[in-house]
Amino acid sequence: MTVFCLPQEPVFPHPEFSDPDGLLAVGGDLSLERLIAAYSQGIFPWYGQNSPILWWSPDPRLVLFPEELHIPKSLRRIINAKRFKVTVNQAFEEVINWCARVKRKGQCGTWLVPEMIEAYIRLHEQGYAHSFEAWQEDRLVGGLYGVSLGRAFFGESMFHLISNASKVALVYMVQYLREHSFHFLDCQQTTNHMLRFGAREISRDEFLQRLKKALLKDEG
Repeated sequence: MTVFCLPQEPVFPHPEFSDPDGLLAVGGDLSLERLIAAYSQGIFPWYGQNSPILWWSPDPRLVLFPEELHIPKSLRRIINAKRFKVTVNQAFEEVINWCARVKRKGQCGTWLVPEMIEAYIRLHEQGYAHSFEAWQEDRLVGGLYGVSLGRAFFGESMFHLISNASKVALVYMVQYLREHSFHFLDCQQTTNHMLRFGAREISRDEFLQRLKKALLKDEG
């Protein structure tokens, strides 16, 4: 198994050199230039507290094509009842901080360490990271955020304080991506949660080919 140690320059080895779990490289930084270089090559950072920065490119890759979104009947009823109002980019910092704070079943600690939060806030300020927020009255009760390059959207994390709030935000987001001609939502890692919404696995090679096309802004 070979794991690359990154140089100071914002460059990466080809994702095909990732180990069987998808780990490609270690080190580097979370600068704007390096993060954009990573996402444009199908690579993303994911690590925990007291760990160096780890860079991943899994094979297979879970993606959701907007036209293949599946909305469970029970969730469709909740959406039709308009229990939540969904907004875009109205509370990015609140969303990412809630994603870091909310505990998840079977998870100890968080991968959203302070430097990660700061890095994605910088991406948001530069127009690369976006949030979708679910509200009940004036209270933020769920949401998600991710990174947008060209016509590819890379989902990062989501949270809810009330059941189904983040699911409603997810449905709104995928519909938004479809309306704006995005090619796919990158789910990064396979989860039953996203499989239920119609996401499916594709090979890393196919993912990288699709990503290359999605990054061409004039692509039809």
